[in-house]
Amino acid sequence: MRPFSCIALALFLAAPLTLAAYAAEPESPDALVGPPEAVRAAIQDRLSAKFTNASEARKSEQGALVEYYSVAENRLLWVDEHGLNDRAKSVIEEIGKADQYGLRPTDYPLPKAAGDEAPDAKWLADAEIKISFAVLGYARDARGGRIDPERLSPNLDPTLALPNPMEVIDSIAFRSDPAAYLRSFQPDQPQFEALRKALIAARGGNPDKDVVRIPDGPTLELGVEHEQVALLRQRLNVPVEDGGKETVFDASVHAAVQRFQEDHGVLPDGAVGPGTRRLLNQPHHQAASPGQVRLILLNMERWRWLPHDLGSFYVNVNIPEFVVRVMGDGKPVHTARVVVGKPDKQTPIISNEMQEIVFNPYWNVPNSIKTEEIRPFLVEEGGWFGGGGWNTAVLERHNLRVNIGGREVDPTRIDWNRIDIRSLNIYQPPGPDNVLGNVKFVFPNKHDVYMHDTTQKSLFAKTVRAESHGCMRVQNPDQLALTLLKQDQGWSYGRVLSAIQGGADQHIALREKIPVYITYFTLRVNDDGSISTFGDIYGHDSRMAAALRL
Repeated sequence: MRPFSCIALALFLAAPLTLAAYAAEPESPDALVGPPEAVRAAIQDRLSAKFTNASEARKSEQGALVEYYSVAENRLLWVDEHGLNDRAKSVIEEIGKADQYGLRPTDYPLPKAAGDEAPDAKWLADAEIKISFAVLGYARDARGGRIDPERLSPNLDPTLALPNPMEVIDSIAFRSDPAAYLRSFQPDQPQFEALRKALIAARGGNPDKDVVRIPDGPTLELGVEHEQVALLRQRLNVPVEDGGKETVFDASVHAAVQRFQEDHGVLPDGAVGPGTRRLLNQPHHQAASPGQVRLILLNMERWRWLPHDLGSFYVNVNIPEFVVRVMGDGKPVHTARVVVGKPDKQTPIISNEMQEIVFNPYWNVPNSIKTEEIRPFLVEEGGWFGGGGWNTAVLERHNLRVNIGGREVDPTRIDWNRIDIRSLNIYQPPGPDNVLGNVKFVFPNKHDVYMHDTTQKSLFAKTVRAESHGCMRVQNPDQLALTLLKQDQGWSYGRVLSAIQGGADQHIALREKIPVYITYFTLRVNDDGSISTFGDIYGHDSRMAAALRL
């Protein structure tokens, strides 16, 4: 046999053995594990690292991602074998706009570009994790999670509705527009949107559209007919009613002028004289100082403390403004002045629900007043054991009674040195001198504050009305009671008046609880685009600014 033939035969005979040997060897790991599985394995490895110096919120978010990526059926959200997918690009673009909503894009680290080469599993895993963490952090911050208000002050006690990280990641996984879903965590209230636009204008110096100007002229008031009234209608967006004339200063113009004056902190007399003219002719957005930008940011943050849906009918007390508003379908249906807590007896920032209205209420004296304003005036005369008794004139002067175990007792027979005054029920019965007046509005809360009438009517004439021990004293409480009970139970004013004049303590339970929001907004954008500011009477602005690093 020729040598070539022998070699060929040998190769032929050896071929089956060689192929079988190769088939018996296991495939390499790279051949068995495809790109998506390799990325998922890298993600799980990264997320399994121990928590180090992480906040509770971050730990919760990491736990949600561990759970999501451990389920084989759950897809990768932001990457494919080529790099970032379209969903990732839309979310990254949305997060890049965070500063327009009062947040900082740098607080949500995102992946850097992969370069020209095809990204490896490590880069893809890192990008997937970073975007997922950025999404969770953005959603949390948009709903008020940047700071813990109560750590700044026990009187900053809003009810936050922070999103559940697992629900966020599960939901965004199937959303066709993940950027829109992420944006939905921002407050959707009209005032927040107005603040957002004011922030953009303040930072970018966007010019205002021309403001309709009211030239110098006579005082414009109810009943006057003058050509400038037509300009005033344009400036305040007041249409002419059927059968009316645009040059006549009618009731609708009068009401619009009053609203404008209230918004700008001047006496709402409804007349347009030199002072109101100057306010009307100011540009909507003047060049903003850094302080005003900061103030806009702080007040945008406070909107995150409120629920997305405030309700179709609710009560809002804005402390720095010293005003209570009842809102119906987004518009004020009742507005009144209030007196709020002194700086050392602050009214807390809370959200709750009004449950009842009490006519001719008893006043149960709180412990702070018992210890600070009653106990120091209880003077021992001649010594308890010497039979001199006690001078309890402070109680008698204010018609205060003492109840122990359900039984009224003579305060002169109490040994005030041996008893803890906080253990006693000291109260004031209904009557003309009762500090709560004729009506009390109850929304139970741990701070034990409420709204009520007052005998000190003169306080409502003050500009700064921080005079109470924490509760809110309401001007025209009969009108507030009518507004609420008419909505809830169809009451008439006659029925409210009858309840007040009845004299007896009467509790009216509301059929539908009414949301109550006690807020602290120090800046507001008015309907015409102008800005009103209010004093930081409790110093919350400076505390928040420090916490937010503004």
